[in-house]
Amino acid sequence: MKSAPPTLRFERSFIESGHQFLAGCDEVGRGALAGPVSVGLVVIDLAAVKGLRGVRDSKLLSPADRVRLVPRIKKWALAHGVGHASSAEIDDVGLMRALQLAGNRAWEQVVVTVRPDAVILDGNHDWLSPRPEATLFDTETFATATLEAGPLEAGPVETDPVETEAFDAEVPAGCNVPVHTRIKADLQCLSVAAASVLAKVERDAMMVSYAGDHPQYGWEVNKGYATAGHRAAIHGLGPTGLHRTTWRLGTRDRIGMPRVEIGG
Repeated sequence: MKSAPPTLRFERSFIESGHQFLAGCDEVGRGALAGPVSVGLVVIDLAAVKGLRGVRDSKLLSPADRVRLVPRIKKWALAHGVGHASSAEIDDVGLMRALQLAGNRAWEQVVVTVRPDAVILDGNHDWLSPRPEATLFDTETFATATLEAGPLEAGPVETDPVETEAFDAEVPAGCNVPVHTRIKADLQCLSVAAASVLAKVERDAMMVSYAGDHPQYGWEVNKGYATAGHRAAIHGLGPTGLHRTTWRLGTRDRIGMPRVEIGG
């Protein structure tokens, strides 16, 4: 049965708290083996915003439908942005910190136009708000690293020096307004679904572009996710500089190592 489309019902509940400018936020690329994590941010004016037909969580739309929606979403939103954190940054600072980097890069884009009063973030964990640098003794960070990263399969490592150049992982001034997490917000909240579409289209285009230089990995189709063919290519050829080399990438499983097969 087809799910109901997202609405503005939850967003409009923020009017009672005196908010006018509200941002919906979602990420894509979290479970990929190659390429960036990307975060979309869409700001709406609660006093004036109307519905937008056809928008759903990006995973429920065809690629062609997502592309067609982009100009409509950009016209509908008061402000919008998409930020990215590279595979090298994910390897360097970890997934949660990389999501924060990408999210705050999107934030810096929207505040040029308007500063949101609050953010609705898909999921149950606030990775967007500033926080002190985590350590290995931070239980949450350690648990995340255990579940979502792993050692590379044995084999040759081929890197491109241009693609593995040093990255500045400084978090921009960034989001310092209340962030409200909501499970399945991408399915229920129109602003969050719109943010997911913008992030998905931009990240997919990046992966198609990267595929021109690395055709053996099928990124124009799998967008960097852990398909059997992608894992087999990594096993046979080794990772590129666009792979997340701290993750378990190849086809040979190690006992006790978790899989990284999630989408988004």
